[in-house]
Amino acid sequence: MLVVITIFLYFAALLGISRWSSRRGATNDTFFRGERRSPWPMVAFGMVGASISGVTFVSVPGMVLTTGMTYLQLCFGFILGYLLVAFVLLPVYYRLSLTSIYTYLGQRLGMRSYFTGASFFLLSKMIGTAVKFYVACIIVQQFVMDAVGMPFVFTVAVMVLLIWVYTHRGGVRTLVFTDSLQTLCLFTSLLIILIMVVQRMGLSLADAVSAVAADERSRTFVLDDWVSRQNFWKQLLSGAFIVVVMTGLDQDMMQKNLTCRTLREAQKNMCTYGVAFLPANLLFLTLGVLLAQLFQSQGIALPSRGDELLPLFVQSSGSAVVLVLFTLGIVAASFSSADSALTSLTTSYCVDIRRCPTDERLRRRVHVAMCLVFVTVIMLIRAAGSASLIDAIYTIVSYTYGPLLGLFAFGLFTHRSVRDRFVPYVCLLSPFLCFAADMLATHLFSYRFGYELLLLNGVLTFAGLWAVSKSEPVKSS
Repeated sequence: MLVVITIFLYFAALLGISRWSSRRGATNDTFFRGERRSPWPMVAFGMVGASISGVTFVSVPGMVLTTGMTYLQLCFGFILGYLLVAFVLLPVYYRLSLTSIYTYLGQRLGMRSYFTGASFFLLSKMIGTAVKFYVACIIVQQFVMDAVGMPFVFTVAVMVLLIWVYTHRGGVRTLVFTDSLQTLCLFTSLLIILIMVVQRMGLSLADAVSAVAADERSRTFVLDDWVSRQNFWKQLLSGAFIVVVMTGLDQDMMQKNLTCRTLREAQKNMCTYGVAFLPANLLFLTLGVLLAQLFQSQGIALPSRGDELLPLFVQSSGSAVVLVLFTLGIVAASFSSADSALTSLTTSYCVDIRRCPTDERLRRRVHVAMCLVFVTVIMLIRAAGSASLIDAIYTIVSYTYGPLLGLFAFGLFTHRSVRDRFVPYVCLLSPFLCFAADMLATHLFSYRFGYELLLLNGVLTFAGLWAVSKSEPVKSS
């Protein structure tokens, strides 16, 4: 009942914000662009929470059991990526006054390139977001629905329905405000749980910092092993390109940036929340180290999977406060990720695939359809089972976002004219070549590609586009 009440009150707050933010009407300009009136500090604060999914809330603390704090190396790379997005991509998007960023591909390369880019986004975002939202669904199922005999599909359908209810009118304008509330709830829950763990260990704040620093699981940098997937330079470079692709070439994340009034405000927003990502993840990893120390001091065996570390604390604590905070954090993180994804998927389909940015009836129908597809994909993930979810997401990103990286790089950094009819084949072939390269490297050299697979995918796509391009220059957008 505590979990149910927590979700109900949280949803009521979101619904209230939704009604207030959409009081001027529910036009497509409001749903797609937020009327370009969003204050950048609120966008920046909300996007921190939108970037942190339920997977992050559950999986990142548990990463310390296997890879220490080396995830922070990727976060340093994230900062570089946000700078690239702010000063390379955002000026292009604002100059062209885009609603969907994939419109740029149509203007620069051709209509088939345009549809190919939008299609890869639709596939990537639907799968990636479904994996993230799956975490919240299994938590609610475990703590509530199993006890009352409700099936998992009912849990998923209800939670997706809640998202539709508070986003179907205001769209991205509503998300700017609801994301701020969700970020506040997420970090309030995280900080209070962190303080409670420190208190249970009988430590002061200074003692807790010293304990984390002295723990071998706090190792952050790997500079001596070039084969390791946790090598610093691999992680740094991969982190930069993950952000370029997952943020700068992602309609979901850019749609909220493009609601800022001016380019300069959008750049301030991007740089601010990009830097904030590092301390945010440091808090999650610190919680993981302290939880591991707490369990060891109590003689409790550490879980075999890192994803189970924080849920184990919730179950073993017997505290209603911890349960409510954990539920609030998971739901806030998951809703802020899923609601913006469903909005951006609706936008991309209406603007890019159907090319009907003013048809409000179509937008409403597509929004409902995206919710139904979302539920279906989550159920397929449930049937397939789950391994390390956060690695699964980034692996998916490496294969499906790589072609987007190649397409935009070719458009931005060359002036060649591509043979548009060959572009879909190049973008489909590149992921298969990446998979083959990964298998060969593992078999011949015992080298396993990590997140740098994304960069390789982008390079192969770029090379393929160059091979099918014409020497005659075209006017760059």
